[in-house]
Amino acid sequence: MPGAGRTVVSKMFEEKGFYRIRFGDITDNELKKRAMGRTEENERFVRESLRVEYGPAAYAKMSLVKIKKAASVSKNIVIDGLYSLEEFMFLRKKFPELVMMAVLASPEIRHERLIKLENNPFTLEECVFRDISMLENLKLGGPICLADYFAVNEGNLSDLRKSADKIFEKLIK
Repeated sequence: MPGAGRTVVSKMFEEKGFYRIRFGDITDNELKKRAMGRTEENERFVRESLRVEYGPAAYAKMSLVKIKKAASVSKNIVIDGLYSLEEFMFLRKKFPELVMMAVLASPEIRHERLIKLENNPFTLEECVFRDISMLENLKLGGPICLADYFAVNEGNLSDLRKSADKIFEKLIK
């Protein structure tokens, strides 16, 4: 869920040599292409319109060439921002060895983080609306429930790093 810390964890894996692919780059590029400002409303519009145009697995489909290219170089790839159940199922069919990790934090902690963002902070109302929208429209609960590993991020950065490192150690065995 937004504000849980998945981007922080994906960057930790990148520091350890994983090739990092961020699905959110698609949204950012589309916002630029459409000359739209980076607001929660515009981001949601782009995410949802791309999924209407290309189907519920849009981001996975649009990233497939990039993922295959990365896979030709490394077996260690981290994808930041897989949101929908359909994206998960699409990638699991293409890559049966796919391992899923969810980064978890309570709504109170996540919302507090999103409100304090330096760039593009959210209001509490936007946080709640985004949570509901992602659960209802993207079926984000599915990938979270199907995750192979969970990193709980309710403490400080050092605690999160320890949790991510434990998962990293299991993955590289």
